[in-house]
Amino acid sequence: MGFNCGIVGLPNVGKSTLFNALTATAGAEAANFPFCTIEPNVGRVSVPDDRLKKISAITKSAKIVPTHLEIVDIAGLVRGASKGEGLGNQFLANIRETDAIIHVLRCFEDDNVTHVEGAIDPIRDAETVETELMLSDMESLEKRIIPLEKRVRGNDKDAVQQLSLVQKSLALLRDGIPARKLIVADDERKAFKMLQLLSSKPVLYACNVEEDSAAIGNSLSARVAEMAAAQGAETVVVSAKIEEEVSQLGNAEEKAEFLEALGLEEAGLDRVIRSGYSLLKLITFFTTGPKETRAWTVFDGALGPQAAGVIHTDFERGYIKAETIAYQDFIDLGGEQAVKDAGKMRQEGKTYRVKDGDIMLFRFNV
Repeated sequence: MGFNCGIVGLPNVGKSTLFNALTATAGAEAANFPFCTIEPNVGRVSVPDDRLKKISAITKSAKIVPTHLEIVDIAGLVRGASKGEGLGNQFLANIRETDAIIHVLRCFEDDNVTHVEGAIDPIRDAETVETELMLSDMESLEKRIIPLEKRVRGNDKDAVQQLSLVQKSLALLRDGIPARKLIVADDERKAFKMLQLLSSKPVLYACNVEEDSAAIGNSLSARVAEMAAAQGAETVVVSAKIEEEVSQLGNAEEKAEFLEALGLEEAGLDRVIRSGYSLLKLITFFTTGPKETRAWTVFDGALGPQAAGVIHTDFERGYIKAETIAYQDFIDLGGEQAVKDAGKMRQEGKTYRVKDGDIMLFRFNV
């Protein structure tokens, strides 16, 4: 099961530098000119989770395996992308394939780094990208109305629902409101997702600030935070330059010392990854034993059999039950046997909703 976030933004805002730091590779060329990223680069990053080490210490696992998130670095967008300006068509096609958007905004002044709009204004930049996504969505939806109306006249029930969603989405977009603000009923979610609207994707604003502002941000990032709060969105302050330097250090101790010297408690990238994970409404469950302690990813709301299926399809097909321990019980009591002795291990059936932090052992028969 793959989950990915696309890193988007105008050219020269620090997208590729951030991507390189996130994936600790030189896969994306970071250069001071637009469109240095032509094809989308893809990297897998570990999701930071201190619980893994604590569980592993108790079970004395030989190996720790974190869960991952996929990050896609997408070519820079410019005004007019919805009409094919710059690499607009390619940008829009690439972003359509992602599950969520990490929108990098330039929140630093530097005369040596050009800006495609000529001046630094992260709010304008955010609106530029959002507008292009909405314009593209409007064009896509308007093309669907006549074919859907024909299907409705032919008594196609699915078309009735799709046409309703198209019309409601268009009404929002024409008012300058992104499609993710549409209130969608549970029985409409699948049809709405099939519309593949760019502006329906959840967004995390990553404010790329100068090194001196990495700890608390600056006036520009504060404006972004205010905008995001009004939208119900999230923001993260990060210095792509610092993160690039951190990613080049040899071990965790060196990285910690470097961050401490800068007055930072943790790498900004850890916050970006965790926020991206949260943005996708994902949770983590664990399996543990002498061989390994491993983190697994499921959507919030997944049932026991679906979680089992993440490990192997046979587990889901032949699911009987899951021996389940709450993370805090496992830590407080000191392991599986102590939890059993305290009567706190649960036998969960097919209707159990997995909780974040659950430690699970699946019983199945195929």
